[in-house]
Amino acid sequence: MAKKKATKKKAPARKASKKEVLVVGSKTKLALKGSGKTTFNVSSDALDALNDLVYQAVEQAQKRCAANGRKTIRPYDILA
Repeated sequence: MAKKKATKKKAPARKASKKEVLVVGSKTKLALKGSGKTTFNVSSDALDALNDLVYQAVEQAQKRCAANGRKTIRPYDILA
């Protein structure tokens, strides 16, 4: 009788993210925690919320740029 090869167990499937992460997690967490007398804890979904804000800012900048007949996004497109 032939022996069966041991099969590797697959890692659990990760939840598929609908958007690519645009913020650097470790650096953003450090910035959110702050320094000095008061430091803050950062929840696990805070980076997701910040990433959503970045996507919104990008979309607004693209719309403003297109509305002005340009193809180059400028700083005031982002800050508006």
